[in-house]
Amino acid sequence: MAIAAGIASDVEPQEIGFDPVRLERLEHHLQRYVERGLRVGCQIAIARGGRVGYVHSVGQRDAVAGLPVESDTIWRVYSMTKPLVSVAAMMLWEEGLLALGAPVASYLPSFESPRVYRVGPARAPLTAPASETMLVRHLLSHTSGLSYGFMYSNAVDEALRLQGFDIGQPENYTLAELCDRVAALPLVFEPGSEWNYSYSTDVVGRIVEIVSGQSLEDFLQSRILRPLGMVDTGYTVSNTDLGRVSALYSFDPESGRAVPKPELDAPLDGPRLLKGGGHGLVSTAADYLRFLQLLLRGGELDGVRLLAPRTVALMTSNQLPDGHDIFTYARPTLLSSTQRGVGFGLGFSVLLNPVAADTTASPGTFGWGGAAGTEFWVDPAEELTVVFMTQVLFAADDLRAELRRLVYQALVS
Repeated sequence: MAIAAGIASDVEPQEIGFDPVRLERLEHHLQRYVERGLRVGCQIAIARGGRVGYVHSVGQRDAVAGLPVESDTIWRVYSMTKPLVSVAAMMLWEEGLLALGAPVASYLPSFESPRVYRVGPARAPLTAPASETMLVRHLLSHTSGLSYGFMYSNAVDEALRLQGFDIGQPENYTLAELCDRVAALPLVFEPGSEWNYSYSTDVVGRIVEIVSGQSLEDFLQSRILRPLGMVDTGYTVSNTDLGRVSALYSFDPESGRAVPKPELDAPLDGPRLLKGGGHGLVSTAADYLRFLQLLLRGGELDGVRLLAPRTVALMTSNQLPDGHDIFTYARPTLLSSTQRGVGFGLGFSVLLNPVAADTTASPGTFGWGGAAGTEFWVDPAEELTVVFMTQVLFAADDLRAELRRLVYQALVS
């Protein structure tokens, strides 16, 4: 059995092309966020060419208990669950058990006759039968027409909230029940016609269960997490490891600070009905960096191959039609407004235009983040992988964009 290990550097920063003096800017920046109360604890790890050259932790994992961020701190990664589940689906695609062009209804009959929202209130909307078929590739690229209750951008989002689908609401349903209940609600648009962040990857997770004959949790553990040695990643945490978990915080607009919000998350130490495809996993920086190394290396790490290089290339290529970015292919939302020059593949955002995105990252850089502020990216051109962990929901700042700027300004060779 693998033994849990914290994140640590293998080499000095300059050995992988980073200027240690310039990296101090990153450290000072994160320290200011903690001092201002915008974050409680943070951790960042940077690797290049498979060698970890920089790890920095600041603040506390639990301010009430006075516990610092440690090298093996466990974090809720929320939507950073999605890339792992997308990889699971593409493993089955490689085996010929799943087709990207197959109708979702061929796996889930509850999606047989979707309807599309037209006008009216959430409780009594006017809808019409969908004229386009929802395909598996639509789910993986978030062009399915599904939505999220917490998006607060249309009547379908409100209908989801009326069904109890919102952050902080009890998730007293299984993944199968979630999919059936979502399928009964109208779509925001015709499948394939727009981009919208949604429960799509939860539906992908349910399809993984149906095709594989395993629960999503068992598939992830047996086919991805254990083979990669990701021993601290899962939907639950053992009693002996609970003390390593960061407390959960939320941004409070009145005080302008992050405040404890344990009630917004499901318990991690006991049975939970929903083990979703779109959120729910916890992980460590060390574990998640191993997953990123697998992707950087084209689907293989330490002799374990999960995907072929061409499959990883497909997943990290823009799937939006005619080269659109998310900003132009999505309706205006808070999320889409930050995605200029960024497309979407099969489970990952993909940088298309660094100028439009206001970044010095390389075209083809792919990644995603989680609701509590976690973030990762892989820059194949620079052989660079970065994972950032923190634990504040609804943060009202630009730290993610600032992180990329601060990492790249220190990359000098």
